[in-house]
Amino acid sequence: MKVNEIMQILKEQGYKLTEQRKEIIETIFKQNRYVSAKEILNEVQDRFPGVSFDTIYRNLSILSDLDLLEETQFEGEAKYRVSCIEDHHHHLVCTKCGQTSVLPECPMDLLQGLAGDFRVTGHKFEIYGLCKECQQGKNT
Repeated sequence: MKVNEIMQILKEQGYKLTEQRKEIIETIFKQNRYVSAKEILNEVQDRFPGVSFDTIYRNLSILSDLDLLEETQFEGEAKYRVSCIEDHHHHLVCTKCGQTSVLPECPMDLLQGLAGDFRVTGHKFEIYGLCKECQQGKNT
């Protein structure tokens, strides 16, 4: 998904296409990892010094509600990345730098028989650990 596609979806849903909103989306999009609201705020404040946490959180909430962002929690903090809605997949997530990589297969395929009479309607699967760079101390 690209920034202009996200902006188009927001427009179709009746949201204003403000420069601050575009900057927030571009900031998240530039990252290939999960980022916190604070990281987004720090980046966006370079261009929009008056932007507040409320503005960041409000936009993150809108984007998450529209399934345009994926949200995860680690170390007690919500982190966000652009949604990978092109295909069904899951991530390995580095808990130090937030870098993500795609799992080659869906673990639910292996677990389907274990659900018994429980009808699975959705799932989210992430594995947390340290990426190669963080293991080697390259990311600080």
